[in-house]
Amino acid sequence: MAARRGPGRQMAGYWEFPGGKIEPGETPQVALVRELREELLTDAEVGEFVGRGVFDYPFGRVILDAYFCELVGAEPQLTEHVEFRWLGVDELDSIEWAPADVPIIGQIRRILG
Repeated sequence: MAARRGPGRQMAGYWEFPGGKIEPGETPQVALVRELREELLTDAEVGEFVGRGVFDYPFGRVILDAYFCELVGAEPQLTEHVEFRWLGVDELDSIEWAPADVPIIGQIRRILG
């Protein structure tokens, strides 16, 4: 799943893998479940680690740990993004990804072929 950042936000218009910052005391997996609840109003089961992307933006360094997930709650609803799409491996190049997310694309391809 990819979600497009809305106007007025850093990196507006770019697509990203939903998620967010890890709060003190959280594991990356717990943070991901919390962020998906906040951003998409749905629950998820976190699966296999996909990989890490690191990118230095003018506003700071972003470290992105990506996981495969299965959404197990309600149909996603947008709260912070303007659009979301389910993409197959062959569709990953069809959108403009935020630079920090780009390394994850290659890692997904290596895992899923």
